[in-house]
Amino acid sequence: MSKIRGAVVIDRERCKGCNLCVVACPTKTLSLSQGEVNHKGYTFCVDTGDACIGCASCALVCPDGCISVYKTKEWL
Repeated sequence: MSKIRGAVVIDRERCKGCNLCVVACPTKTLSLSQGEVNHKGYTFCVDTGDACIGCASCALVCPDGCISVYKTKEWL
């Protein structure tokens, strides 16, 4: 038996911190960095937990294409 989980990969250097992905995430897995900025001076999106279900809502709303979502199987 297995469970499908999501894995979020974020290109932090391209992210401009628009917050659209954070709002779109149904499991509240994403947030903006606190006190860290990328080389452009923007706060960036970070994955804050293991609750990702792989829905890819965050990747769909990202205007810069900074987010990739992969589905993985977790064997129980």
